[in-house]
Amino acid sequence: MNDGSKYTVRADQDKAGGRVDRLLADAVAHLSRSRIQALMASGHVRGADGTALTDPAAKVRAGEVYTVTEPPPLPAEPEAQEIALDVVFEDAHLIVIDKPAGLVVHPAAGHGEGTLVNALLYHCRGRLSGIGGVTRPGIVHRLDKDTSGLIVVAKDDVTHQGLAAQFARHDIERAYKTMVWGVPSPARGTVEGNIGRSPTNRKKMAIVKRGGKPAVTHYATETVFAPVAALVECRLETGRTHQIRVHMASIGHPVVGDPLYGGGPGRLKAGADPRLRQFVHELNGQLLHAYLLGFSHPVTGKLLSFKSNKFNKINEMCNIL
Repeated sequence: MNDGSKYTVRADQDKAGGRVDRLLADAVAHLSRSRIQALMASGHVRGADGTALTDPAAKVRAGEVYTVTEPPPLPAEPEAQEIALDVVFEDAHLIVIDKPAGLVVHPAAGHGEGTLVNALLYHCRGRLSGIGGVTRPGIVHRLDKDTSGLIVVAKDDVTHQGLAAQFARHDIERAYKTMVWGVPSPARGTVEGNIGRSPTNRKKMAIVKRGGKPAVTHYATETVFAPVAALVECRLETGRTHQIRVHMASIGHPVVGDPLYGGGPGRLKAGADPRLRQFVHELNGQLLHAYLLGFSHPVTGKLLSFKSNKFNKINEMCNIL
C-alpha cells in the first residue's frame, strides 16, 4: 500500500528467513536495495512496533509488517540561509571558515538545510564554484559534522580546480588536534591501511584488506594524561572519510566522544573522576579539531597558512584530567 511517501510491506511465509532489504526492494519497485539500505541507516524503516530497523541483513519474519518512509526529495539547489560564519580569510577567489562542531558541510538526506553550503550561499551571494554540483557548490574537501576546524571553499572554478589538484597531490598541509583514550605507544608513528566501507556496519568505515582507498596518518603525542588519555596531533597524507577516527581506533586509541569507533563513555573505568564521567556523557561528538590548514593560493600563488585555537572542548578535558 502506498500512502504518499510511506510504503507498508507485509512479509509472506515464503519470504521468512530472507534479508529485510531484499524483501523491501522487491516490494517497492522504484527503490533499489542500496536506497533501502540508506533509508534504514537514517531510521526511515520501522517494524510493526515502531522500532527502527537499521540492519539490512536482518532476517525477515513471516507476518511482520514493515513501514518504509521515503523523505521528500531535496531541492535541486540549496537555499541561501543567514547563518553566522567564523570567517578566517576571504578574497575574491576563496574563503576559509572555522567550522563549529555540529555543522553539516553540505545538504544530504536528513540535512536539507542549515548546512555550511546554505550559509555560504548567503554570505557569498551565490558566488561559489559550480564544479561540486548544485548541492556542493565550492566544496573542495569536507569535515565530518562533529569535527570542527578549518575548511577552504572555492568561489570560482579556476580556484576549485587548483585546490583540488593540490589535494590530489597531497600538497595541502593539514593537521588536527584530538584527544584519544589511552596513551599511544610509541608516542609518535604512522598508521597506514586502505579505508573502505565496513563490511559489517554500513554506517562505519574500516581498514579493509581488499578494495578501499590508501590512507596514511602521522600522529604525535603532545600531552600524556596516563593512563586515561592523551592529546595527540594528527597529520594527513590522504583525506579519507573518517580517516583519523578509523586509524586511531585501529591502534587501540579511539577518539574521545566517538562511540561509532569505540570512543564513547564505555571507555571510562569504574572509579573515574565524576567530572570526567559527566563531561564525556555530555559530549555531542568526537574531540577532533582541524587546527592547521596550509596551501598555495591557486590564483595569486601566495603560500597561505592558517591556525585555529578553538579547540575548547579538548582544553576542557585537559583541565579535568
